[in-house]
Amino acid sequence: MDDNCIFCKIAKGEIPCHKVYEDNEVLAFLDLSQTTIGHTLVIPKEHYPNFLSTPQNVMHHVMDVAQRVGQAQMTELLARGVNILSNVGEVAGQSIAHFHVHVIPRYASGDGLRITMLDNEKRKDLNLPVLAEKIAGGIK
Repeated sequence: MDDNCIFCKIAKGEIPCHKVYEDNEVLAFLDLSQTTIGHTLVIPKEHYPNFLSTPQNVMHHVMDVAQRVGQAQMTELLARGVNILSNVGEVAGQSIAHFHVHVIPRYASGDGLRITMLDNEKRKDLNLPVLAEKIAGGIK
């Protein structure tokens, strides 16, 4: 646990939350910002700074719970889709340095939430074989 981490404080019950799910290792609760209605955060109770630093067994359990939350959002809230995402690092939008997964229900394509993937297929400076080899070489 990190005494300065807001998610650790929530996990310990020092800060209240609107729980969706809880077991000995994982907690899911409604995000206060509610990007869309039902936006839920899933966290390990143990402190890990981000997705990349979390042990696989913990990450797998968090993702299992995220899947179940997404399924419930689809059946109970009648969401038509779900975004599941985790940001790593400030530059990627991580605002709290405790691994967490956003489970964001989607109700309509025009709901105002935008996650844009750029199409760089025609960029001449991209050498995909070299790029793939570089990434593959770093996988342990």
